[in-house]
Amino acid sequence: MPVTGFDHYNLRAGHPMLEELRDFYREVVGLTLGDRPPFDSFGYWLYTGDRPVLHLSLVRAGEMRSHAATTTFSHAAFNCTGRAEFEQRLRERGIEYRTAAVPLMNIDQIFFHDPAGNGVELQFDATDR
Repeated sequence: MPVTGFDHYNLRAGHPMLEELRDFYREVVGLTLGDRPPFDSFGYWLYTGDRPVLHLSLVRAGEMRSHAATTTFSHAAFNCTGRAEFEQRLRERGIEYRTAAVPLMNIDQIFFHDPAGNGVELQFDATDR
């Protein structure tokens, strides 16, 4: 059975950080808040188009989460358009970022971190300047 695609990723945090992440991914990355099934736990689903690509979930009672935890996670990547507008948004909010180009693939990248320290990558066609 092959994997047929990537569906979503999930970030778990305490309530204050969950709210901050929700706002960050809406205001900075441009995801939209959408429907979420009525789970027993609190959380949000953030969408790109009609796909819920980011799930934000409240930590369970007794579960410890630290954004300083050792992990192998580097970043989540989003395909985007409007590079200049994204860079302007990051500068206006004082969010440090770096750029890179993917050799031989005509892709430019912007890398930065969300409020919990998770890496975010935005990918653009290299002609989108």
